[in-house]
Amino acid sequence: MKKLSNKEISDIYVVIANYHEKFLKKHGVKLPNLKLTNGLYSKDVLALVYLAQGYPNTKIVTKAELTQFIQLYYPDVNDVQQARHLAAQKGWFILSGTRNDNSSQKLNPGEYKLESLEKFYPGFTAERREEVFTGDYWENLKRLYGYKCACCGSEEGKKHRYMKNVITKLQKGHMNPNKPLEEGNIIPQCETCNRADRNYWIYDEKGRVVQIANAKVIDNCSEKIKKEIYERLFFEYNGKNPKDL
Repeated sequence: MKKLSNKEISDIYVVIANYHEKFLKKHGVKLPNLKLTNGLYSKDVLALVYLAQGYPNTKIVTKAELTQFIQLYYPDVNDVQQARHLAAQKGWFILSGTRNDNSSQKLNPGEYKLESLEKFYPGFTAERREEVFTGDYWENLKRLYGYKCACCGSEEGKKHRYMKNVITKLQKGHMNPNKPLEEGNIIPQCETCNRADRNYWIYDEKGRVVQIANAKVIDNCSEKIKKEIYERLFFEYNGKNPKDL
């Protein structure tokens, strides 16, 4: 994998910006600046540009592939979340296999695809996002948790409790990933606890896992656990075909 030239990035960004101005701006989807104040491309821009290559004939991109691309510009990055945040939080129509988004193409967990630059991500509501992400709500919520991750207790601005080479930065984490990231459904989480696989779980206000949010979690279980789950469900539903339930 190699870097895109400055011209390639600029040309793709212009395409994105033109579609944004015509179709997305009026819905509250925000276009990230091409470069940061330090002259570097932002991670959001790099993710959008990479996903938008060849638009409208975009390809499916794995998280690993996207991470490798952004690492060409930010070598210290090891857990790229830009595609997920650009969709659910910022409105860009980026499909995710982890979220089980509907697509004409089958997406597996850890795969993304820029579906459209003419439509915003389903369920995105700019007004509700602005209410959550601006003002005092987020600061008050972090203060309520003592500026610590609800799950592992790592304190913002200090060394992570378990990853000593990482300085903790709190992120807005879903309590229930099947619901919008809005007031009442947010807990502060460090970057480690707010990684992609958290989409499998529903948390309570204390950061404890209380339910399964995505049935795909069973795919990661051992055969022994799978059989135990199957046995419990078989008897609970009297061996009925799932289609008959």
